[in-house]
Amino acid sequence: MNETNETLDRRHALTTAVTIAREAGGLLMNGFGREKQIERKSSALDWVTQFDKASEELIVGRLRDAFPDHALVGEEGTNIGDGDGYRWYVDPLDGTTNYAHDFPVFCVSMSLYDGDQPVLGVIYDPVLDECFTAIAGEGAWLETVKGRRRMHVSRETDLVGALLATGFPYDVHTSPENNLDYFSAFVLRAQGIRRAGSAALDMAYVAAGRLDGYWEFKVFCWDVSAAILMVMEAGGHVTLLDGQPMVLQRQFNVLASNGHLHPSMMAVIGATKAGRPAAPAD
Repeated sequence: MNETNETLDRRHALTTAVTIAREAGGLLMNGFGREKQIERKSSALDWVTQFDKASEELIVGRLRDAFPDHALVGEEGTNIGDGDGYRWYVDPLDGTTNYAHDFPVFCVSMSLYDGDQPVLGVIYDPVLDECFTAIAGEGAWLETVKGRRRMHVSRETDLVGALLATGFPYDVHTSPENNLDYFSAFVLRAQGIRRAGSAALDMAYVAAGRLDGYWEFKVFCWDVSAAILMVMEAGGHVTLLDGQPMVLQRQFNVLASNGHLHPSMMAVIGATKAGRPAAPAD
């Protein structure tokens, strides 16, 4: 059954999206470990492979069949429809650099928004066979080989006990806004920092309580649109990096946390931006 803006069944839409994400994940796993055809996009660090493109083609085709009235935006060039109605954001392979190097951390990310309001999100990690999902107002969930559970953010309240994650922009070699100062500041304050190479999984891990916080510069809407909803539905907090309310844009700086750590993370960010070194944790 095709869905229209007036008759959208959100649970049916989520089930459809999960099926598509799993199919795309299977495609990526079939290509994992095989020779990649590498193309460069915005910079020498911004890669795309034939499997990114094949995954997006699969996802877009399936979504068009299931939801012909919905707009679509994808990382690899898809831009179908306009207006303020339903719009899918698709990252067919988040973690392309990892994938191209056969480093097993990557995922498929899909989200549906109604105007600027998130409706649902799916992030599928085909390596671990973990599927993160959320529907607005209905919580966030994680399905693994061990079963399905509701996700909750961590309870950590002290930055020195926090495990954080971040990433670096594709123009890190040339841009002064490269996150290195912020990384250094947080290294001195947090228990640890991870740089896994997938923004979608980083934020999904915040929702799942595996990470306590995450920040990054210059993420794109398709990178984190699904994960934003997951963190919020799991009880966390997501803002722009300057603390302003989250409004999905094509590209932006983002901060996500379990909520408890948001003020202390904002303090480190503010001090770093002002050029004041952060005091090391006790």
